[in-house]
Amino acid sequence: MSDNQSWNSSGSEEDLEPREEPVPLVGVVDLSGVLSKWTNYIHGWQDRWVVLKNNTLSYYKSQDETEYGCRGSLCLSKAVITPHEFDECRLDISVNDSVWYLRAQDPEHRHQWIDSIELHRADSGYGSESSLRRHGSMLSLTSATSGYSATSTSSFKKGHSLREKLAEMETFRDILCRQVDTLQKHFDSCADAESKDELQRDKIVEDDEDDFPNTRTDGEFLHNNNGSKEKLFQALSPKGINGIDFKGEAITFKATTAGILATLSHCIDLMVKREDSWQRRLDKEMEKRRRIEESYKSALNELKKKSHFGGPDYEEGPNSLINEDEFFDAVEAALDRQDKMEEQSHTDKTRIQRSSPVPPADIYSSSGSHRFSNKVEEMVQNHMTYSLQDVGGDANWQLVVEEGEMKVYRREVEENGIVLDPLKATHSVKGVTGHEVCHYFWDTTYRNDWETTIENFNVVETLSENAVVVYQTHKRVWPASQRDVLYLSAMRKILANNENDPDTWLVCNFSVDHDDAQPSSRCVRAKINIGMICQTLVSPPEGDKEISRDNILCKITYVANVNPGGWAPASVLRAVAKREYPKFLKRFTSYVQEKTAGKPILF
Repeated sequence: MSDNQSWNSSGSEEDLEPREEPVPLVGVVDLSGVLSKWTNYIHGWQDRWVVLKNNTLSYYKSQDETEYGCRGSLCLSKAVITPHEFDECRLDISVNDSVWYLRAQDPEHRHQWIDSIELHRADSGYGSESSLRRHGSMLSLTSATSGYSATSTSSFKKGHSLREKLAEMETFRDILCRQVDTLQKHFDSCADAESKDELQRDKIVEDDEDDFPNTRTDGEFLHNNNGSKEKLFQALSPKGINGIDFKGEAITFKATTAGILATLSHCIDLMVKREDSWQRRLDKEMEKRRRIEESYKSALNELKKKSHFGGPDYEEGPNSLINEDEFFDAVEAALDRQDKMEEQSHTDKTRIQRSSPVPPADIYSSSGSHRFSNKVEEMVQNHMTYSLQDVGGDANWQLVVEEGEMKVYRREVEENGIVLDPLKATHSVKGVTGHEVCHYFWDTTYRNDWETTIENFNVVETLSENAVVVYQTHKRVWPASQRDVLYLSAMRKILANNENDPDTWLVCNFSVDHDDAQPSSRCVRAKINIGMICQTLVSPPEGDKEISRDNILCKITYVANVNPGGWAPASVLRAVAKREYPKFLKRFTSYVQEKTAGKPILF
């Protein structure tokens, strides 16, 4: 046996297990199409061309720009796909700190995208059994069919006893190889000696046939010429040919193989003990991993409860990461979009001819009889007493807007960080009466024609012919939370104390509670106390002419005390109030002028 046929113990660990070729993805379907993607708080949702391919989600500005490269991509191996709880068309995809907010055109398309993304993640091999197996142990201690050695010194880097036994195995191997070589030489010598004996025997037989020598009958001895005897074949010495002690070598060979077997048995015992130790350590690591995974899932669930900064679900708050300038820019951008949408729909609204019968004026002379009658009467008296007072010379009131006949005053008040600024506006409108202005302000039939901030509203309860309880939700202006308000709206005609007093009408709206409209977590409930007081001034017509709309003027006093609830920067709230209240008064009074033009005057 040659050296290259001996036991090889210098192989590396990589030789102990055949390499596994990567498995190509099977059954994966690529997908592409248009999805709406949340860009930022200025531009909101924008349509983007999204491509799902090779376990990667990429998006482009449009399908025509795919050749210029994608604008962003996500590897889906570690992605978390979350269908939105309320929006049936939306799905959120997050990878670490990166979050994509996407909306499909309908729930079916969203379901198709989610299924395709999950299929890519499942077939990517991330976290699968085959992937983990490729990174597992390179040595199996219990395999009985492996064609590789389990005693390589590079297989175990620790354990002094095991290294000693493996060194003994190396020594036994060298001894065994030398003994095998020695025995092989002895066997070769024996074979050569036997061949020489056969040749010598054949030669003796031929000589005997020629010379007829005297031989013994047993053929063992022959007589030479001087009569002495000579042995025909030389017997082998006890040490064999070339002085090899065959019996001693055999005993040593047996002892060496017994030592190898004993050492192998000891190595196996050490390996089993080491396997038990590693198994315990593996169990501890698996338990540690389980606890970490549970902590990660818990943290992820907590993170989902909080809105991601910059996303469409981002909520206002005192610990907001968005500064006041960004907050104001976002609110202003959202209001600008609402104004554009309102301008587009204004033409359609003016075409719709809505009308409701105007009740007799005497029904507005009292508060009626209902459970809020006393509260309504109290609010009416407060408005008539305090709201009509001139604030032009009051240092506590600041003139913030002056446009023609319209003036808007504000008094800055904060409570617990919430802006509660009372606001007062005065305005004069030609061609309409106080009754007409209050009628269109109070009657819910016309509410959607002039009010642009309301998302929806409904009359919760009709208390009397001049008092209703209304619940309405306002359009959300991101990043501020959505607001709703529940209030009682009452319309009154104020009886004159003398004939020189102008004809006065009043609408007061103030917050109340109602069992059919409880606060919800979806909106922040705002509290309001609003009054609109309208006085009609009539100038005498010339000659015998009848009074026309050119002879009437409505003096409007509008007061508002609003607690917006929640939290938003004070500077933003004041800036929005300064911008929106004048726009509201101009928009509403222009609407009343359009609705009453050419109609009989309603005093």
